[in-house]
Amino acid sequence: MPGKNQGGGPWGGGSGQGPSGGGNGPRGPQTPDIEDMIRKSQDKFKSLMPGGASGGRGIALILIIAAVFWAFSGVYRVNPGEQGVELMFGEYIKRTGPGLHFWAPLPIGEVIKVNVENTNTINVGFRGAGSRGGSVGSRDVSQESLMLTGDQNIIDIDFVVQWRIKNAADFLFNIRNPEATVKIAAESAMREIIGQTPLEAALTSSRTKVQDDALTLLQSILDSYTAGVYIAKIQLQKVDPPKDVIDAFNDVQRAKQNQEQLANEADAYKNDIVPRARGLAQKMIEDAGAYRQQMINESEGEAQRFLSIYNAYKGNKTVTKRRIYLEQMQKVLNSSDVTVIDQGGAGGQGGVVPYLPLPEIKKRSTGAAQ
Repeated sequence: MPGKNQGGGPWGGGSGQGPSGGGNGPRGPQTPDIEDMIRKSQDKFKSLMPGGASGGRGIALILIIAAVFWAFSGVYRVNPGEQGVELMFGEYIKRTGPGLHFWAPLPIGEVIKVNVENTNTINVGFRGAGSRGGSVGSRDVSQESLMLTGDQNIIDIDFVVQWRIKNAADFLFNIRNPEATVKIAAESAMREIIGQTPLEAALTSSRTKVQDDALTLLQSILDSYTAGVYIAKIQLQKVDPPKDVIDAFNDVQRAKQNQEQLANEADAYKNDIVPRARGLAQKMIEDAGAYRQQMINESEGEAQRFLSIYNAYKGNKTVTKRRIYLEQMQKVLNSSDVTVIDQGGAGGQGGVVPYLPLPEIKKRSTGAAQ
């Protein structure tokens, strides 16, 4: 009969040659049943639902569980020595300290943790680990190290800056390149302080003051930037004249040392001779004062003696004249050879009375004995 399928079509059962037929012919590739697979998956999922819930309720429960897990993903921990920075849609909200905290999870919220106890080190004027004096392989950077002092000299300075983060939010969002910013600000601060300090003081007595002043100035600069950076220490590593003129500078220093030595010796001599000269001058002043007082006293005595003689003369002129005459003659005769002439000698004729010059004899005998 026309139109009758004798073998069930190309995949019929019978004796046809279809791949899925039940005949003895060869079998072709099988196509998976998608609908059957979906149905089996739904049945398996429903069996997992409590009470065999329907498909809509199961999906809602899944969404609730996913929402709970998503919400709990906003719990975070900040370790000691760290600060947390909370952001919402990329905008800064607040800082948090160590401990457990909760914040809106991604993609709404975000937390950035920053270590604020780690000390960072920046070398200015040289490259290499540690101090140039004790480090092998360090390299001088003259563009950074050569500076102008307050007395118009050039000095070669290497120093180290140690810094930490004190405000994580300012550090993250207010400066683009924190390390480069700190380095440039440190070099600027050091140049300003050195520009106010003479070369000799910077090399010797004012090194500690230069470090402290530079640290204070650098901190104020970074605070004005709201950089969120704390400067822990500035340590000078090398403070020398430029290497091109260091020999001449050392000669100058030796000359200054010799000058100071000679000045000290001169001061010692001055300290020895000046007190003695002052003592001698004081002695001369005191001797002059004593001589002055002696002259005054003698003059007053002579004046008083004259007045007493004058008063006696007014009382009895004859006696006073005779006494004065005798006193003057005594003074004259004491210093001259005495010859006594007797005017009333025998026979009315004068003659020389024999005189024994005892004072003269005594003087001669004394001279002979010497």
